[in-house]
Amino acid sequence: MKTTHYLCLLFSFLFLIGKSNSVLAQQNAQFQGLIVDELQRPLADVSILIEPDRSTTKTDNRGNFIVKKLYAGTYTYTLSAIGYETLTGSIELIAKDKQLHRFQLHKSNQVLDEALVTQEIQNRPTLIDPKNSAMPVTIIDRKAIELMGSRRLDEVLKEQTGIAIVNNTAGGNRSVGVQLQGFSSEYVMILIDGQPMLGRSSGNFDLSRISVTNIERIEIIKGASSCLYGSDALGGAINIITRLGKVTPQMHANINYGSFNVLDATLEGETSFNKNRGTALLSTNYYRTDGFNTNKKFQSSGTTVPPYQTFSIQGKVRHQLKDNQHFIGASGRYNYRQSDMHRGYGQDFSTLDQQKETDINASLFYDSRWNERWKSLSTYYVSHYQSDNKVTAQQNNANLASDNFTQMVHRLEQQFAYQSEGLNVTMGLGGAIEAMDLAENFDNKNQKNFFLYTQANKTIGEKTTVVAGLRYDQTDNYGGRLNPSLGVTYQLLPQLALKTGIGTGFKAPDFKTRYQVFYNPAANYYVIGNEVLNSTLDEMDAAGQISERRNYIINQLDGNLKAEHNTSINAGLTWKPLTNTTVEVNVFRHQLKNQINSIQVATGMQNMAIYSYQNLPKSVNKGFDISFSTRVLEKITINAGYQYLIAKDMSVVDSIEQGNWPFNTLRDPKTGETFTPTSKDYWGLENRSRHQFNIGAIYQAPWNLTINARANYRGKYAFSDANGNHFIDRFDTFVNQHILYNATIEKKFDKLPLTVRVTGENLGNYINYLIPGQIGRSVSFGLSYRLIK
Repeated sequence: MKTTHYLCLLFSFLFLIGKSNSVLAQQNAQFQGLIVDELQRPLADVSILIEPDRSTTKTDNRGNFIVKKLYAGTYTYTLSAIGYETLTGSIELIAKDKQLHRFQLHKSNQVLDEALVTQEIQNRPTLIDPKNSAMPVTIIDRKAIELMGSRRLDEVLKEQTGIAIVNNTAGGNRSVGVQLQGFSSEYVMILIDGQPMLGRSSGNFDLSRISVTNIERIEIIKGASSCLYGSDALGGAINIITRLGKVTPQMHANINYGSFNVLDATLEGETSFNKNRGTALLSTNYYRTDGFNTNKKFQSSGTTVPPYQTFSIQGKVRHQLKDNQHFIGASGRYNYRQSDMHRGYGQDFSTLDQQKETDINASLFYDSRWNERWKSLSTYYVSHYQSDNKVTAQQNNANLASDNFTQMVHRLEQQFAYQSEGLNVTMGLGGAIEAMDLAENFDNKNQKNFFLYTQANKTIGEKTTVVAGLRYDQTDNYGGRLNPSLGVTYQLLPQLALKTGIGTGFKAPDFKTRYQVFYNPAANYYVIGNEVLNSTLDEMDAAGQISERRNYIINQLDGNLKAEHNTSINAGLTWKPLTNTTVEVNVFRHQLKNQINSIQVATGMQNMAIYSYQNLPKSVNKGFDISFSTRVLEKITINAGYQYLIAKDMSVVDSIEQGNWPFNTLRDPKTGETFTPTSKDYWGLENRSRHQFNIGAIYQAPWNLTINARANYRGKYAFSDANGNHFIDRFDTFVNQHILYNATIEKKFDKLPLTVRVTGENLGNYINYLIPGQIGRSVSFGLSYRLIK
């Protein structure tokens, strides 16, 4: 990897930026103003969007805003705030003119205000707008990400209400996935600019692969989102929107260094070209870490959190055609990661776990504005992912495990959008061809799928909006499935909106749950795909590698996995009791049929656990979450969230009540006592906490200082079945409740485009060997410099 070569290319690109724009006038204008309501009261948190530069800002507590370093000329502005009508207009900015412009916003009768985004739909990389979803939506903007001081995507998401970052059993320690309202990572689709990402380790998409430096915002949709994004979004979708659209030439450099030799460096440039008809961005990121060992009690040396270095480069370009109503564009992303993880278990045994990952994707699009009501977007997307894993015993250089996995997708999608007064319709169709290859397990497995969807939002009267959607997915081997969704929002009071939604989802088993054979020597377990289970066990048994076969379970798994189905119901409210206070409450219930879950099927020599996959006839995730945000003083904002969750396999409940073996025994491994269990003794599914809570305070201190302190609580959750009765009870292994404390201090300068940031994570230094991906206390120092021509 010639990192220096790529950096030189980037600097050359930035040099061309300056040369190509030298004819432009010196930027010496600014846009400043005051925004008030109908009673002439200042409005805080109003979003201001300036076109064509697409600069954004927000009003402060006194309703004031300012956008500096603009060219003199004519601009279009968009002013939007929750509960108010959007105001647009044009304004001419004169060089060195510091006139204060005054604007007034009027109360809105529109219902769907909760997820306003400053950018118009035509600037989105997809015509699917999350605020039109029947499911709950959370949006994390760029400013919130910066105030966290986070560097990778998993660091941002783990602080959000209803989200937990977990390690999958089958994925090993590198598999850092997301859990959403009780759904594990394989049920949550991860997208960048509306396109699904490849490269999952036994279901988990490793979120630490993605740097947040180029992210404009993160859109999180909870529940069965298949009508919006596809069949893999059975439990929800996380869409990452990257930046593009600055007309003013600029360069941004960001560097962070901290504990465990973590180094995160980003360099990016953005500009317009061809008389502002096109915009282009190029961004590169380098990240490295020494890793961390959470298991010092049992592991004498090495790490459990892997050391690795990664390099990524991505670019985007968009150009307006002559008629100003049609656009063409392209984007590309390359990411390479290499990791060599050493583990020592005393002087007698140590391993070297090596991994190389390459992730390449590209897209082409044609964006058309046929008239004021009709839009269309044509997209072709190709993605290639390759992972090469190898584990060797260092004493004799014996090969303990190897896994060379390749995945490639070609995807074509056509979207249409219609907008009129009181009605919005989004339609789309497309298809994908997916190919996977896993050496020594299966070769050249291909799968094709076709999809067709539509969704409409209709405003009825002044207080009600109805959202209805329908999606059809056709998949090889598993046939077709029609999934509807329906949502209703009712504005009960100007400050109170009620929202409810129901949707269904469909997910076909992936290649790995069907065919993969994976060995994790560090944790000493095997994972065998369902369709190769019996043949693999027979081979291992013949080689003398099996000490116990759980034939009761194996016979239950004698048959191919079935497709999974989910029905999600969400109901909640958004309440603004005060101007600066917002409360959101959401009650949810997800009923899954044929949920795929891992289960131990045998035991190998030296107490090696062997897992495969089964369909759970019926499982339920249910609970509620509450989000709260308020500005208690002029300079202090407090945000908090809480989730209560119950996640259970209902077939286990039935088996306990009927007294079926082995669910008819409750044994204390410490004393050997046995009891007859009841359904109340069943805890639920592994890795799910009943209680999660987060709270944070942001203080806008003097001297342009911002202090952001957060605490994230996770209640105890089950880790594994310790007494062998095939369900989680109070005598099994649990991870204790714990709190992680994080804080960021940010300093901006008036006369320099410089930001200095100090970030502390896990300040309480909570470490648990059952959480292999959680590092100890870390402190990092960062500098960010933005040069605008």
